Amino acid sequence: MQIEAGTNPFTLFDSWYKEAVEAEINDPDAIALASVNADGMPSVRMVLLRQWSDEGFFFFTNYESRKAGELVATGKAAFCLHWKSLRRQIRVTGEVSKASAERSDAYFASRGRGSRIGAWASEQSRPLESREALATAVAEVEQRFPDDVPRPPHWGGFMIVPQEIEFWADGEHRLHDRFRFTRDGDGGWDIQRLNP
Repeated sequence: MQIEAGTNPFTLFDSWYKEAVEAEINDPDAIALASVNADGMPSVRMVLLRQWSDEGFFFFTNYESRKAGELVATGKAAFCLHWKSLRRQIRVTGEVSKASAERSDAYFASRGRGSRIGAWASEQSRPLESREALATAVAEVEQRFPDDVPRPPHWGGFMIVPQEIEFWADGEHRLHDRFRFTRDGDGGWDIQRLNP
């Protein structure tokens, strides 16, 4: 497969994502998100990429989680999006910051009630005494919010502003097709074809 790169990586991203929605059985928006701690030790986990625009890529999480602490401390992140059925991947590295409260509120309101309750009940990444303790916390939140469930102050979005976006497509005999978009000093993109 040969990539037609164009000049805007978000246009190519949109095109590939639409194809992935049709081809992938589960979670075409699942990304492997990487962060590092204060000692430089990397950590990676799967999260769902929920929004993107020419501004950046957005995902949402508990701000008190391990990943959030690492992202806030360093201001940097990377992710890889892999679509096995299409034999494609996209790698992104960039600066990360919290999304606006308005964006976080809007996305939180779009989630199912159970997910909104879970955001209150789970002390993400911290030790859990038992599943029963979690069930008790869920029941308490359900009683506290019998109708609308507002966004917790400890939950919201992050935006990754990409400095580099690489597109990879599988090639015969491992002669893959790769393009790297790197931000230039004027807000545009330098584009390079890479060896497999």
